[in-house]
Amino acid sequence: MYYGYGYGGYMGNTGGWYMIWLILMVVCFVFASWAQVSVSSNFKKYSQVMTRRGLTGMQAARAVLQANGVTDVQFAQISGNLTDNYNPRTNVISLSSQVYGVSSVAAVGVAAHEAGHAVQYAKGYAPIRLRNAIIPVCSFGSRLSWPMLVIGLALGASSLVGIGVLLYALATLFQVVTLPVEINASRRALQALEMQGLLTEEELPMARKTLTAAAMTYVAALATSLVQLLRLILILLSSNNGRGGRRRG
Repeated sequence: MYYGYGYGGYMGNTGGWYMIWLILMVVCFVFASWAQVSVSSNFKKYSQVMTRRGLTGMQAARAVLQANGVTDVQFAQISGNLTDNYNPRTNVISLSSQVYGVSSVAAVGVAAHEAGHAVQYAKGYAPIRLRNAIIPVCSFGSRLSWPMLVIGLALGASSLVGIGVLLYALATLFQVVTLPVEINASRRALQALEMQGLLTEEELPMARKTLTAAAMTYVAALATSLVQLLRLILILLSSNNGRGGRRRG
């Protein structure tokens, strides 16, 4: 005899959790959308403000590196919008055309941030070393988590669902480690810009707003991953409870 301890009974007990999850997802979506708009609007706004010293993004990044005793980093100009990055494998800072040779406050701030990443590697900053070390595992988890979940649910195999949740948790771990790395790179950048006098007292807050807006996108990504992980855990619990309920009789 079946006593109703399966999905229906369990979902009745956790319906409140799913409602909370839905609300959190809406909040995360709004927050992520706001963060993206904020990044674009701040970058566009402060791209119109030319620095008093006239340093380009590339020159400012080089100055940040030199201030930290880092002299072996190369530079490259790339296409795209806000595609700026630092590649530790090649030791190259790639700056977009809107940053590389532009003397705006936004360009200087973004370029200095990427220089901050290069300084992190040069100084042996532990979180960025950790992030680099876990990239293969987290990438593996990101690719396989959803296929495992779908297969597990289709077959009614809660063990496969559990593996899928674990793999997704590994992908979320990457977001957890990335956030302090990005915040620290911006902090290093702003400190160097201030200490070296690369930006004036009026310009520095503008660069800070640009980098803070960028940091908010990482906060939004982490929040979304955590809320999605909550959903997957609820699915796993439902799967386990449903299997247990069907065995009663």
